[in-house]
Amino acid sequence: MAQSPPSTAATENHPDADARLAESLRQIWGYDAYRPLQREAMGCVMRGRDSVVVLPTGGGKSLCFQAPAVCQPGTAVVASPLISLMKDQVDALRECGVEAAAINSSLSYDERRDIAERTRAGKIKLLYAAPERLLSPGTLSFLTQFDVSFIAIDEAHCISSWGHDFRPEYRGLAQLKEVLPGVAMHAYTATASERVRGDIAQQLGLADPEFLVGSFDRPNLRYRVMRASNKLGQIQEVIGRHAGESGVVYCISRKEVERTAAALEGLGVRAAAYHAGLSDAERQQNQDAFIEERVDVIVATVAFGMGIDKSNVRYVIHAGMPKSIENYQQESGRAGRDGLEAECVLLYAAGDASTWRRMTDMSDPQAAAAALRSIDAMAAFAGGVTCRHKALVEHFGQSYDKPNCGACDVCDGGLETVDEPLILAQKILSCVARLEQRFGGDYTAKVLAGSSEARIAQQGHDRLSTYGLLSGHPAAAIRDWIEQLAGQGYLVKAGEYNVL
Repeated sequence: MAQSPPSTAATENHPDADARLAESLRQIWGYDAYRPLQREAMGCVMRGRDSVVVLPTGGGKSLCFQAPAVCQPGTAVVASPLISLMKDQVDALRECGVEAAAINSSLSYDERRDIAERTRAGKIKLLYAAPERLLSPGTLSFLTQFDVSFIAIDEAHCISSWGHDFRPEYRGLAQLKEVLPGVAMHAYTATASERVRGDIAQQLGLADPEFLVGSFDRPNLRYRVMRASNKLGQIQEVIGRHAGESGVVYCISRKEVERTAAALEGLGVRAAAYHAGLSDAERQQNQDAFIEERVDVIVATVAFGMGIDKSNVRYVIHAGMPKSIENYQQESGRAGRDGLEAECVLLYAAGDASTWRRMTDMSDPQAAAAALRSIDAMAAFAGGVTCRHKALVEHFGQSYDKPNCGACDVCDGGLETVDEPLILAQKILSCVARLEQRFGGDYTAKVLAGSSEARIAQQGHDRLSTYGLLSGHPAAAIRDWIEQLAGQGYLVKAGEYNVL
């Protein structure tokens, strides 16, 4: 692992703690150096200072709380959202000789009692549980019966309604601060904008937390975005470039996962499906087969991937637009965790954004508004013509100064271009003006394409000089060009309905 830059949340003033951490990394995990910001994050835990840590997928977040837990007396309590994620981490710790356990619904009464007894006896170094279990009256009482060294909140972006995966049960974790006064709390995630980071700290009630944010750039990843056309053929083409190598194909729906996995198997690809509709046993079986390389491709919904420690994934294909840039950053970031070059391909269709909007839960207005903003931002990324690395990094509030990344379809000339782009842009802008800047992208594209929809005639827009001006092009392509103009600042999407 690469040595991190000099510490700001310094452990220099605590040489004994630093030495214990270095020794545990060597003896237990076999590492002789820190990855970027690991040392600073571990220092916060050792000094008992609350923290919010944002490290990219593969950046070693789990180690930031696992190593300090081993180096301190007491038991670290870890809030984690998925049984499979807890199991993976507990199994990995036990293989390293670290006593760890997870409390969840899959355990029998005797197993839960055994874990409780060993925890009270000080024999467990890390105790995992889902947020809703941690907040049950019985567990809250149990937490006061042993020495809690600190609290770690994994996948902490789930606490913020401004984030991409808000889970209401995470909001209650602030109670742990009341039940365990004086015990430090540390929040960990791979993707969080500045606003989300602040919301995490506020919702958890963190006291003067240290914010540690790693770089969001993954220079070893090559990004390509293209419109879906013969999707299975496009997927097969990518897999063909990586024959025998590990890859992940993400689909929006369970049905598409099943259909795609079956089609790939029919083409002779060693593939398996993974989604929340499968039994726990089948999901675990397919995940294990992928990790152990008995299958090359896992076809999955977003249910797959949290905490999966597989470094040699050579490609990630999105067979549909993700619902947010945060999701895309996290999911595509599962490729190339070994630092070697990997490929990330996003296939999107005009209807993907509409699909996500229909799936958005509108019962919480604030959360729904945040989700819709995330969908719009992802759609703008998919249809944009800005360097993909630059767009991702700047979305998370960091600067990207390279004039050419050399590792995306925009910078390497891989985007399809149109003849006379200036004239094409002028026609689109002219239509927006003649529509008196009162309509959104979908409607504008239909007017330009010469759609026969009744509402266009009712508005009298079939009599505009720009009606049908681009009738030789599909409305979906016109819609993409509108997004590109918005992404470049020639159009502005305003208000709740994204009026152009």
